[in-house]
Amino acid sequence: MKSYKITVNGKSYNVDVEETGSTSTPVNRPVVQSAAPTPAPVAAAPKAPVAAQGDVVAPMPGKVLDVKVKVGDSVKSGDVLLILEAMKMENEIYAPGDGKITAIHADKGQNVSSGAPLVSIG
Repeated sequence: MKSYKITVNGKSYNVDVEETGSTSTPVNRPVVQSAAPTPAPVAAAPKAPVAAQGDVVAPMPGKVLDVKVKVGDSVKSGDVLLILEAMKMENEIYAPGDGKITAIHADKGQNVSSGAPLVSIG
């Protein structure tokens, strides 16, 4: 039996190793560690689709945390219209195009279903 002192994350451990004779790894063999897998890219929040009438609809069910616009506001493509919480994540809902807010169909704190109209842009 051989005794070794091993340090892991700054903490030392005394380890006893028993040789069994069946197979062994050479002592001077370099340790090869595979590279950590590359994490998958984080998908951006889905853009809210626009219905034929100019309604921006909820891309998923959730709770409206904040409405960033009011009726009469001019918006440009990509402007944040509201914040929708879904699965404990805050999702910004963007204006799909330029226009003027003609109606707001969801209030702060309201739960909405997927496909529910949120804001109308004219």
